[in-house]
Amino acid sequence: MLKVAYHPIFKHNLPLGHRFPMSKYELLYRQLLHEGSCTLENFFTPEDPTDAYILAVHTQEYVTALRELSLSKSEIRKIGFPLSEKLVEREHRITQGTIVGCDYALQNGIAMNTAGGTHHAYTDHGEAFCLFNDQAIGAKYLQLEGKAKKILMVDLDVHQGNGTAQIFKDDPSVFTFSMHGAGNYPFRKEQSDLDIAVPDGSNDDAYLSLLYKTLPKLIDKEQPDFIFYLSGVDILETDKLGKLSCSIAGCKERDRFALQQFKDAGIPVQVSMGGGYSPEIKTIIEAHANTFRLAQEIYF
Repeated sequence: MLKVAYHPIFKHNLPLGHRFPMSKYELLYRQLLHEGSCTLENFFTPEDPTDAYILAVHTQEYVTALRELSLSKSEIRKIGFPLSEKLVEREHRITQGTIVGCDYALQNGIAMNTAGGTHHAYTDHGEAFCLFNDQAIGAKYLQLEGKAKKILMVDLDVHQGNGTAQIFKDDPSVFTFSMHGAGNYPFRKEQSDLDIAVPDGSNDDAYLSLLYKTLPKLIDKEQPDFIFYLSGVDILETDKLGKLSCSIAGCKERDRFALQQFKDAGIPVQVSMGGGYSPEIKTIIEAHANTFRLAQEIYF
């Protein structure tokens, strides 16, 4: 059975301008239930993660400042959200959703998180709506618990996974692959183990051609025990923060191809949602929902 981490939104703790990007998570949950792609049995609500896993990725100083709400104004500006206890609590639970999802993926082949994909979080600071790097923490959880040795990060969000690249830059046990928009944030990019900067304006054919050529060879070469997939839908032409020109159909084909590669290779995968900032919320929900529909179709 597909298991999916769900996180109720603390709506009233965010200013009006910050509620739109957060509302997609609740609407995605409702859509999946409404259409029958998932039932309540598919969802679980995580608690808080163990500190040992967080501190395997993030510094004690940063974690303490985050929990005590004592980050500087400039550090808070980098994150992009006003800091609150509820927001920090939510980030802890998103992280735990990915950790628990790792175990479900080991059992069932795949598990998903209706949030997460916070790949801009560095060891010692957060940025761009990312506080903890949920998939990096999930990777260290697997390794600390002896559940995986070699891990592959497949990040197909339109923005480079700069935090993830920095966290694992000297760690050969985690291979970081980021395929992102060349002209997109971050403008000073980190160096992943493999970066593919997709030219601005690339359409479905151009984007998918790169993916088709790269992903199967990468999996075959690295032979990972576990894969983390960041399935951001900000590659869409309609996305306000992206510079690529993919359609919803192209984004769905990206997910179909990636998930089928993981399934055919017999490698468990944890999926986090990542970005999606199209002006119409229905576009974002449809693109994200496709990832869950495909997971059900391919794996179950």
